[in-house]
Amino acid sequence: MKGFVRENQTVGLCGLSCGLCPMKIGGHCPGCGGGAGNQSCPIAKCSMERENFAYCMECSDYPCGKYEDFDQWDSFITHQNRKKDLSRLAELGEEAYTTEIIEKRKLLEILLAECNGGRKKTFYFLAVNLLPLSVVREILEQAQKWKDWAEMSPKMRETLIVPLFEKEAKRCGRELKLRKKV
Repeated sequence: MKGFVRENQTVGLCGLSCGLCPMKIGGHCPGCGGGAGNQSCPIAKCSMERENFAYCMECSDYPCGKYEDFDQWDSFITHQNRKKDLSRLAELGEEAYTTEIIEKRKLLEILLAECNGGRKKTFYFLAVNLLPLSVVREILEQAQKWKDWAEMSPKMRETLIVPLFEKEAKRCGRELKLRKKV
């Protein structure tokens, strides 16, 4: 959106974890308020028309009608944790929360580089977005201690680590699948 610029492109105005989005990581999007490449966004437009809030939760009208049905479907990134993530941002503060997202991104990059046999990219993006940092970190650390980990192919690692993420997702009541609008 022309003229929409924000300091922190890791965490979206609306609560999306832009730093964990496949479009941003792939270099196809600068992130929320990152300048050229921003898509038209009614929430960004609202922010510009109002007081240019850093995050929607700062607005006295939050959550407003723009959030109605927003969480039902996913885009390139899951929308499932958006409100929960805004609450976490409020609880931790911007700096600590952004640091958490950056750490999650580092773990995601390891998963994509070392444990992706070619068909689990979206799965890893979802797992890192939807599961707590401590869980993602613990699963990866546990896997890296397995005998012969260093010699395993990414496909073999994927075969072993994916069930761990699925088990944790089930325990947390999450499905590691994008919800497409039909």
